[in-house]
Amino acid sequence: MTNTAHTILLFDGICNLCNETVKFVIRYDKNEQFKFASLQSDEGQNLLKKHRLPTKDFNSFVMVKDNKVYTKSTAALMVCKTLGGAWSLLYLFIILPKPFRDAIYTYIAKHRYKWFGKKEECMIPTPEMKKRFLS
Repeated sequence: MTNTAHTILLFDGICNLCNETVKFVIRYDKNEQFKFASLQSDEGQNLLKKHRLPTKDFNSFVMVKDNKVYTKSTAALMVCKTLGGAWSLLYLFIILPKPFRDAIYTYIAKHRYKWFGKKEECMIPTPEMKKRFLS
């Protein structure tokens, strides 16, 4: 079953923007706090069902930390906070009203395939990255 000692990020595995975001988080997550799974994977689908989230038509990446679920702009800001350092300064945007933050997030999410492209299948992690992914 899923290891809950880590913070888990669920991402759209065919989205180029989402895949680049995962690579970014891995690069700056010096303490290896995050584990990853695509929303399309068995692990991702199980976590979505467990937390009663949509299992199709993804419009958000999902962060699961201490059995709490964060989505959309809150998930993005929580990632920044968890990364620490200068990235945690972006968490200050949490003071903006959630509907406003989520409207911006949703606009980007709605256009992500058009602007950044998508893959035909989920990303295959490199051997170095593989240990960071749930199987």
